[in-house]
Amino acid sequence: MTADSPQDAGYRWPVPPPGGWTVEDLFTLPDLPPHTELLDGSLIFVSPQRRFHLRMIDLLVKGLSAHAPAGLVVEREMTVVLDPENAPEPDVLVASDETEDDMNQVRYTAADLTLVIEVVSPESRRRDTRYKPVKYAEAGIPHFWLVEQNPNDLHPVVRTYELDPLTNTYSLTGIHHERLKLSSPFDMDIDITGEALRKVRR
Repeated sequence: MTADSPQDAGYRWPVPPPGGWTVEDLFTLPDLPPHTELLDGSLIFVSPQRRFHLRMIDLLVKGLSAHAPAGLVVEREMTVVLDPENAPEPDVLVASDETEDDMNQVRYTAADLTLVIEVVSPESRRRDTRYKPVKYAEAGIPHFWLVEQNPNDLHPVVRTYELDPLTNTYSLTGIHHERLKLSSPFDMDIDITGEALRKVRR
């Protein structure tokens, strides 16, 4: 512990108000750690990420950006406001580019989005696989992808889902190990092999 650590400086973690935090609190509370999320009025702090997580985000951002049609923009790790008590930060998102020139933008709304992607980490597995998909579907986001690392060969596995508007739930449309060759939400052909992941450079 250093002399200027938060503990020595008398730092105290914020205490939630009755009813929990709101989206406006998320954007106004001082000194929150980077990439803090809001889920059902609770602040979620992100742990340090593995290389797989970081490189997979880079691979998807580059691949999607190369294929996204005019009118859409690909972003990484930006807050999405779903409702007053939920503001997660998906690892990758595809959104309308209407505000792309606003360099001060810090959030999107669910209505802006075409696709959200979560890259699973060990400490976020339950949130990414069980909790966030429900929230994204209820907010009406048309497409959701879940990315995991195959425990056998350590290569990426991407599961793609599409929203069923009748049930407001996601239906699995594919499990991809080598390539993301899709026509929805737009035409793409992205190499997601382990070799492609190793070659990713920022």
